[in-house]
Amino acid sequence: MSNYFRKIPDFEYVSRLKDQQGISDYIKVKNLFKRVKIRDEIFQEITFFTKYKIVGDDRPDNVAYDVYNNETYDWIILLSNNIINIQTEWPLTQNSFDRYLFDKYNDYNTLYNGIHHYESREIKNSKGITVFPSGLNVPANYTFSYYDWWIDSQTDAGNISVPVTNYEYEEKIENDKRNIYILKPSYTNLVMNDIMTELEYKEGSSQYVTRTLKRADNIRLYQ
Repeated sequence: MSNYFRKIPDFEYVSRLKDQQGISDYIKVKNLFKRVKIRDEIFQEITFFTKYKIVGDDRPDNVAYDVYNNETYDWIILLSNNIINIQTEWPLTQNSFDRYLFDKYNDYNTLYNGIHHYESREIKNSKGITVFPSGLNVPANYTFSYYDWWIDSQTDAGNISVPVTNYEYEEKIENDKRNIYILKPSYTNLVMNDIMTELEYKEGSSQYVTRTLKRADNIRLYQ
């Protein structure tokens, strides 16, 4: 992320440090309020992206090196998936995942044998057409029957509830995080130019100093 933070513009505000009491004393910091995103015309166009599966304990910088041969493009990986909080939106490392499960469930029996919820199993008619999909949340011992027009018969599928343990539930959440989209390398320059333009300050504000610097006595830093 260091490459991204270097691109974030600065602002100066009146110092509140004890050894800088003068009204002309300013501190320069990064304007973290200045957030960017990939513009909608690109973000919503699937042809600009390709599917990618995060493996093991790979971090965004590992993925960026694998895809772009440049680990400092990790911020492009995050922007491409609208990830803001890497702690909750990126897959945990195996050690972190194990600690999270232990803290939440306290014992292995509850984790591996405790039932979190029930999901349906798929039901097909005599022609192989799905009449009830799998993966829907259903009550325990949920029964289903349907009329099969192909054989002119009422069919009883019986209990279609499948138990999902606490571990299976938590594991699915983590595995779903592993399926991300990657901006194709041929479009990185286009996105980077867009972002550099969006990060620049625009003239016209009384706080404007340069395209990369504002001087502010308050928190009006978004323009």
